[in-house]
Amino acid sequence: MDPRRTAWAVAGFAAALDLALVVCAYGFVSLLADVEVVADPQVGVLVVPVAVGASALALLVTLGFRLARPERLTSTVVIAGAASWATLVLVAVLGHLMTSTGGVLGSVAFGVLFGLGWFGLLVPVAAAIVSAIAVLVARGRQHGMQRPRWPWEHDDE
Repeated sequence: MDPRRTAWAVAGFAAALDLALVVCAYGFVSLLADVEVVADPQVGVLVVPVAVGASALALLVTLGFRLARPERLTSTVVIAGAASWATLVLVAVLGHLMTSTGGVLGSVAFGVLFGLGWFGLLVPVAAAIVSAIAVLVARGRQHGMQRPRWPWEHDDE
């Protein structure tokens, strides 16, 4: 199988897993710490979900290109985590700028402070964990690992 197709397939599943982990982590942190994800009521309800979706999309694109040659685990994990976090902050800044009546400096402060808070730091951590797993899967596929088979797919009976 073509390594680029395998890379994008693994990256797609990794991005879906990342999105699920971030949503789950946001829910647990919000529930256990009894805090809102966004403390500023002027921001609205769509800024953070769009920012999280954009960060998962950034992870998809990063892993799609990096997993074609999965030899470098550390650099792929660092780049994926940084790209995911930077996209989260950038989209949060842009979303705050479009939804609030404040200035640019207030929007940049919101985005950076959100990115450095508990909820913002969950995104690169989840991206790093998922990226490490994706690199291991891509390495295995590159070295001939077959997909798991269902019991009815075995011909040994």
